[in-house]
Amino acid sequence: MKVLYDTILKAKYTGRPNRFVVTLDLNGESVLAHLPNPGRMWELLFTGVTMYIVPHDKPDTKTKYRVVGIERDGVVIMLDTNYSNDVAQHLIENKLIPGWEEWRVVRREYTVKLHGTSSRFDLLLTNDKDEEFLLEVKSCTLFSKTGAMFPDAITERGRKHLLHLKELQNEGYHTGVLFLVQWDRAQWFLPDYHTDLEFAKTFREVAPSLDWKAVAVAWDETFTMPTVTRECSYPSSILDTEAHDSGVYVMVMHLDHDLDLEIGSKGMMHFKAGYYMYVGSAKANLTKRIERHKRKRKKMHWHLDYFRGHCEMIAGLPIRTSLDDAECTLADAVRGVAEWDVPKFGSSDCDCKSHLFGMTENPIHNKAFMDVVELYRMNMLDELI
Repeated sequence: MKVLYDTILKAKYTGRPNRFVVTLDLNGESVLAHLPNPGRMWELLFTGVTMYIVPHDKPDTKTKYRVVGIERDGVVIMLDTNYSNDVAQHLIENKLIPGWEEWRVVRREYTVKLHGTSSRFDLLLTNDKDEEFLLEVKSCTLFSKTGAMFPDAITERGRKHLLHLKELQNEGYHTGVLFLVQWDRAQWFLPDYHTDLEFAKTFREVAPSLDWKAVAVAWDETFTMPTVTRECSYPSSILDTEAHDSGVYVMVMHLDHDLDLEIGSKGMMHFKAGYYMYVGSAKANLTKRIERHKRKRKKMHWHLDYFRGHCEMIAGLPIRTSLDDAECTLADAVRGVAEWDVPKFGSSDCDCKSHLFGMTENPIHNKAFMDVVELYRMNMLDELI
């Protein structure tokens, strides 16, 4: 069995200065490592988690090491997208993907011209009938207890790619996508309609036309080529009920100083320096609601409008759901992981103590908070599948 790396070291994650660099504690020494996966990976990158690194193959680089993997709940996860095509080829040639046993790889980085436009595909497959199969390979690192979603950030390029695959299929080509789910506990797979609703809608439209699969793979600390745990199911009915531009959201903000501020008819309120999480809902146009909250200049309407002009916006986290009571239950869950709240802020029309909560640490890097987000975005779906 092929081992991908000669020397693998363990280090502890301490920070991420930018999309492609992480800081690590390697045996007490602070080092920089290149991160070949530019995804957000908010559900994985927490201070102190174990990362797997190898010495960088370019000695003059600013980063002495390159990240290849990470641990979640004791499970080894591959992060090095440079090897996605190698892994896919290994699984296909060893007939480890259910339903694709007839195919074999004949070329990598294969280019097809259609209507004057050239497109390059990860793998070209063929079979004993000399049929051709154009395959794209995607690495999925967004998981819950039993599920997986893709992508973890908005990808207009990815959405257009799906449409192009369908166009080629309509022209007589055999096309598809292989999602390598780097989590051996995954049982189901869906497009991430919370993060990228348009991608999810497009995926729902083209999925029946494409030959695609999502397979959960299992790695160990040696990073030997993985095995396939299972083909993930595709509960498409979830998209019918949940993938709409409505639901609840959490706005994450940072206030760098103590502040006394007049909030509309509520009068003067005190806000201490720290990170804030505001829970709200929108029965329609959830995307526009979040974008409105991100803007500083606007007509004052909600309590948050008054506060927004004095703080930095970190992120807006949509949770698209059909649950009727999601706003108040989500607020209660966030209150459970927060360090303080601002009494009756944003909760004038319900019985909640507040919808604005604070903590000293950035919630995006706080596992307890991200567990709440994961619960409402993914784990609750287990009851519907």
